[in-house]
Amino acid sequence: MFSLVKENIRIAFDSIRSQLLRTILTVLIIAIGITALVCILSAVSALQNTISSDFSSMGANTFNIQRYEFDTQRGGDETQKINPVINYREVKEFEETYTFPFTKTAISFIGTRTAEVKYEGKKTDPEVQVYGINEHYIQNSGLEIEVGRSLNFFDVENSNSVCVIGSDLKKALLDDVNPLNKTISIRGSKFKVIGVLKEKGATFGNNQDLRVLLPIQKARTIYTNANINYDLSIKTDNDDMLAGAQDEAILMFRNIRGLNPIEDNNFGLERSDDLINRVGSMTSVLNTIAWVVGMITIFGSTIALLNMMLVSVSERTREIGVRKALGAKRQTIAFQFFIETIIISQLGGLFGILLGILAGWGISSALGFDFTTPWLAMTSAIIITFIVAIVSGLMPAIKASKLDPVESLRYE
Repeated sequence: MFSLVKENIRIAFDSIRSQLLRTILTVLIIAIGITALVCILSAVSALQNTISSDFSSMGANTFNIQRYEFDTQRGGDETQKINPVINYREVKEFEETYTFPFTKTAISFIGTRTAEVKYEGKKTDPEVQVYGINEHYIQNSGLEIEVGRSLNFFDVENSNSVCVIGSDLKKALLDDVNPLNKTISIRGSKFKVIGVLKEKGATFGNNQDLRVLLPIQKARTIYTNANINYDLSIKTDNDDMLAGAQDEAILMFRNIRGLNPIEDNNFGLERSDDLINRVGSMTSVLNTIAWVVGMITIFGSTIALLNMMLVSVSERTREIGVRKALGAKRQTIAFQFFIETIIISQLGGLFGILLGILAGWGISSALGFDFTTPWLAMTSAIIITFIVAIVSGLMPAIKASKLDPVESLRYE
């Protein structure tokens, strides 16, 4: 039995070599479908990993009060309600009056996303983000200090000229020196570096490691735009207290904004785990799209492989007649063509998996996503190509096995 299988495999490879161009084209058609499937699933998985890790670092016991909800669409809809910015008076009043037990309230704002930072004779491109923060921002945001210390209560209250910088900013300006206690310049103001953040990476092209964190009052003296929007982040020490903390925060901020009981909130509230769930629902849609696109392409490759094998049976009619005249059984003839179909489909599948992984890795790298090996996509691709082989090879194999040896020998 084993020798028969070995012989059929040898004959299959000989046949593939004899019609190399046709085989290559068929393999490419199969590979395109598998590439599309693996590539999209890889990119979607990388997107989900990146966003989930970013949000999960905040912790499930954190929620934010911000200008808009995460999924609010503000463009192209003239009827969309525009929420007022959250100003400094409102966040300070909230911080001073919100006394829910075991909570920490972080205040922050983005002064600019295009700052130029200088150190001695060096300077960065104008792409550094400058944040004004209070002493709880770093902990509430899931950030960690790699070197030095964080901003503390006294730094914030006294508006000290100190800062915490991102890892990429440290590499750009202070890579060859100990960054602590070095003085950098932003808009002509001097700041002493007291800490460096652990690397966070980039998301959607936004480099989270090119930033400077300043005490909020000090940052407000540099960035004086009247329309600056502030964010609040509240973290509870106990997960069981999150719902109560959130309800009280909503009620208090509604009072600060002077909303009456029948008015809707004119601000957004987001929990980090809610964001993760929304990301999961979005990526599930993308996964469905990937499967639909992949299945359509693979359906085309199934037809192409079926057509190739039917043509191969017609071209090798005399060969089949000779083999049957020499005593080959119907099962042997069918198995020969079936093996050939499986080999071609698996070659297309392996080539498609390789291209799909490379394409998915390229897209993930370009967009700054955390790429992981798409084992599910690879396993699915192998199973799909095997199914394609069965569907495409069954009819040609049966047709070949049923050929009459006398008629086959007469075939021209």
